[in-house]
Amino acid sequence: MQTGRPSTLRFLPPRQPILPLSTQNKANQTMDNTPILCYNAKGFILSYENGRCPMRFSLLPKLILPSVVSVTPKLLQDRHITLLMLDFDNTIVPYTTNVPTEAVLQWFQAMQKAGIALCVVSNSKNSRVPAFCEKYGLSCVTHAKKPFSSGIQACLARFSVLPTNSALVGDQIFTDTLGANCAGLTSILVPAIHNHTFWLKLRHIAELPFIFAARGRRIEYEKH
Repeated sequence: MQTGRPSTLRFLPPRQPILPLSTQNKANQTMDNTPILCYNAKGFILSYENGRCPMRFSLLPKLILPSVVSVTPKLLQDRHITLLMLDFDNTIVPYTTNVPTEAVLQWFQAMQKAGIALCVVSNSKNSRVPAFCEKYGLSCVTHAKKPFSSGIQACLARFSVLPTNSALVGDQIFTDTLGANCAGLTSILVPAIHNHTFWLKLRHIAELPFIFAARGRRIEYEKH
């Protein structure tokens, strides 16, 4: 049995039980925190074998904000969040440029001054992401494979921060929001800066039902 918390997800078929830790040989007991995505009549649940972190598969963000700069230090501090993970494309900058707005640059400074750690967690394999982060003094994790947990877990390990003290802000429900929810982070959804292609527009249309559901249910919809 492996020790620590590997980043690889394992998928269990329906009705296959997760054996509790008490059934293992306690003389040689080691903790296996590998996340397992299982599902039953109530839906998908992300759980660890030791039974400590059950998390429901959810496409609803915890917060919906007008833009990334609307994520204020106070908003995070009120929720005891010390690490903010950032999607890159269409969250910080559009796909078509590597130059952030002055508002974003000032926001970086305000976050860092407030002691909020920032880390770009991007699925991109493009060199523009690490180049941007190096230029503006940001940590980054690329090839993150959101909504799977490998990139998010790597970021948590780098900063030694618990999921409950972390948030992820991004423009995509099926990668950013889902990945954050499954990892136990506070998920923050912001509108895409610019959906400049047909496929980006189509993806946004597919996300609309979840946005409407989020606004009508338990979601904190922050208006500024």
